[in-house]
Amino acid sequence: METERITLSQRERDRLKVLHEVKQKHLSQVAAAERLKVTDRQVRRMLLRIRERGDSALVHGLRGRPSNRKLAARWEQKILARLRQRYADFGPTLAAEHLAQEGLSVSRETLRKWMTKAALWRPRSQRVKAVHVWRERRASFGELVMQDSSPFRWLEDRGPACHLIALIDDATSRIWGRFTEHDTTEENLRTLEGWLRRYGRPLAHYTDKASIFRTAGPQPLPEQLRGDPLRTQFGRALNELGIEWIAAHSPQAKGRIERLFETLQDRLVKEMRLAGIDSIPGANHFLEMRFLPEWEQRFTVAARNPRNVHRRLGHEQHLQEILSVRVARKVAQDHTVSWDGNRWGLVRGEVCAGLRGAAVEIERRLDGSHWLRYRGRYLHLRACPEPVRISASPSGLRPPGLAEQKARPKTESKPKYHVPAEHPWRKPWKRTFLLCEKPDISTLR
Repeated sequence: METERITLSQRERDRLKVLHEVKQKHLSQVAAAERLKVTDRQVRRMLLRIRERGDSALVHGLRGRPSNRKLAARWEQKILARLRQRYADFGPTLAAEHLAQEGLSVSRETLRKWMTKAALWRPRSQRVKAVHVWRERRASFGELVMQDSSPFRWLEDRGPACHLIALIDDATSRIWGRFTEHDTTEENLRTLEGWLRRYGRPLAHYTDKASIFRTAGPQPLPEQLRGDPLRTQFGRALNELGIEWIAAHSPQAKGRIERLFETLQDRLVKEMRLAGIDSIPGANHFLEMRFLPEWEQRFTVAARNPRNVHRRLGHEQHLQEILSVRVARKVAQDHTVSWDGNRWGLVRGEVCAGLRGAAVEIERRLDGSHWLRYRGRYLHLRACPEPVRISASPSGLRPPGLAEQKARPKTESKPKYHVPAEHPWRKPWKRTFLLCEKPDISTLR
C-alpha cells in the first residue's frame, strides 16, 4: 500500500507536534493552548479532526483553491482592457488614480499584480539598480535650489518638440518650470525670474556645467585687468543677486532633479495627453494652473527646519536689468553701436558728451528692448534702418552683380570694338612724320 504524502507548512508541523504530545498525555490541553496561542476549546476541535481525518486535517481548507475575497475574472479582464485602450504606458499608481475617476476602483497593489502578469508593468526588483551615495536633504526651504532642462517629446505628436526648464527645492521638493522651444540663456533667465518673483532669492543655485552656466574659454584682457572672474550671463546675474552658484560634477550629483524629470516624463506627459494639450502656451498654462498645485499638495515634504531662508529682492535689485544679456561695445562717430549684425542708434535727445568712441555695454532685456549702459546711465536704443542702395545706371536699376553676370547667357556677349578709318592709328606713319616740323638742333645744345 502506497504511503500518502501530505504537504505541511512549518506552522502546521509545529501544531501537529504539540497535538501529538497532547494525545500521548505528555502535555495538557491548557498547556498546549498556551503554547499554540489558541483556546483550549480550539485544541479539542483540532484533536477531534485529527482523530477523524488524520494529520491532513490541519491543512487549510482553501489550499490550492482561489481565495473567497478574490475579484471576479470578468472584472480583471475589464480593467486590463481599459488599461490597454487608454493607459498602456501608465504606472500602477497613476493608472489606479485615473481608473478610480472613471468608476473602476481597484487597489494599486492588485493592479500592479495584474499588470505584471499581463506584461504591462515591470517590477522594480527586475530593473537594473543604479548605485549612488545617499545625501541628506537641506534643512530649510530656499537653502539650495537645483535647475536643469529636459529635451523631450512633452507634447508627443500633437505639438512641437520643446524643452522643460525646471527648478526644484532640495529641502521640500517644491518645483517651478516652463516649457520653451529652445534651451537658451534668455529662457533659463525667464524661468529663474519666475522662481524669484514667487519665493525670493535662494542661498545657493545648483546646476550642471553646461555652457549656459559655465564658460570654458579664455578670459578677455579687460576682465583680467579688472580682476573679475570669468562668468557667463547667467553666472553674472546670480552674482549680482547674491546667490552662490554650485556646479555638479556628474548627473548623479543632481539626482533629485533628474528623478523629477523621470516622474514628469511619466505623469505630466500623460496628464497633458488626457487634457488634449497641443501647444507650448497651453502646456505652460496647464503646468502652472493645474499640475503644480496638485504636485504641492501630494509630493512636497516638510523641511526639517520650518524657517524659509529665501531673501527678498532689494530696492537696488531690478530684475529687468539683472536678468539680461550684456555685451561690451564701442560707440561709433555717428553715435551707433553694432551687435549681431544689426546697428542700433541713440535717441537724439539722450546724446551726451563723451559718447563718441566710448566703451559701453549693450543690454538686451527679456522683454526684447535694447539699452545702452554708459557711466551708470541707461540710454534707450532704437534699431537703425538699413541704408537704401541707389543705382548709378540711367534706368535707375541696380547694375548686375557678379553672380548675375556669370548667369547671363553666352549669346549676350560684348560687341567687338572696331577702330574707325579716320583714327590716327590708321594713318601712315611716314605721312605723319613729314607733316611735323623739323626740330631745331641748335636749341638742344
